[in-house]
Amino acid sequence: MSKDKHTELGLKEEDLVEMYRCMVLARLCDERQWAFNRQGKAPFVIPVSGHEGAQVGSAWAFERSKDIFLPYYRDMALVLVCGFTPKDIFLGLFGKADDPSSGGRQMPAHWGSKARNIITGSSPIATQVLHAAGIAYAKKIKREDAVVGTWFGEGGTSEGDWHGAMNFAGIHKLPLIFVCENNQYAISVHESMQVAGHVHKRAKGYGFPGFVGDGNDVLQSYKLTKEAVDRARAGEGPSLIELRTYRFYAHTSDDDDRTYRSKEEVEQWRRKDPIGRFERYLRSVGIVDDAHIEELRAVAREAVVQGAKEAQAAEFPDPASALENVYADTELS
Repeated sequence: MSKDKHTELGLKEEDLVEMYRCMVLARLCDERQWAFNRQGKAPFVIPVSGHEGAQVGSAWAFERSKDIFLPYYRDMALVLVCGFTPKDIFLGLFGKADDPSSGGRQMPAHWGSKARNIITGSSPIATQVLHAAGIAYAKKIKREDAVVGTWFGEGGTSEGDWHGAMNFAGIHKLPLIFVCENNQYAISVHESMQVAGHVHKRAKGYGFPGFVGDGNDVLQSYKLTKEAVDRARAGEGPSLIELRTYRFYAHTSDDDDRTYRSKEEVEQWRRKDPIGRFERYLRSVGIVDDAHIEELRAVAREAVVQGAKEAQAAEFPDPASALENVYADTELS
């Protein structure tokens, strides 16, 4: 691939600037939500820092107006690509009534939005992958021009739901893309004790191709996913993509990652920061300079500050509505 990788991939300059904006927004939202957690203002946080390249690159390969997204809890950058705003992120974090995912009824980071084709996930690991297979099957039966994408960590590939979905997708040649964000730790369990062999090689057993790429390279993440989406849209069936990356923070705000990985390991991966790598690429092809980078970051910082402020001021759900959409309203005769 030439120096101008994006040109060969069919990406325009405005695509790259928007991809960078989403990556920076996710990082700044993440830092802000950690601060809220430490201040006692947010009870639970699931970080995204380190995953931005894998999420933005893979999400960018789909057509947001008609394709379907089934993310997992770490996919903040992905839902920002799909149209979430920082305010939306913080509305969910604080459990406010206007939270687009659930109106404050779900845990934070259980993303969902009918308007944006995002299907809400559940807390049990990898259940969204089965849902994705069912939706892709429906799209195929109806002959609708839609590709379904589902995202998960490498720990999710140990769940029976994941294997069931893979098998079903392979049998029916579904328009479904499986994207594994492999950050090498299923909570505290290292990949070497979680995955026998390699995630991407498991696809072969289900009759479709698997690929592996550098999840800290946003353009490589896009390339692998775009090729898979094009195959699915052409009726050639599913693909499994393993994007190898790393999370910079603990698994959640309730986790102490110091008990299972070293500071040296974390620092080594921080030097591979997907945002810094993308900045260097953008500079190398003359799309941005230092002043433009600072301008983009300043705009993103203001959006995060304002979004958090508005979300904090928003109303909580009415307690009287607690049983709505939980139990049916029935009258005994």
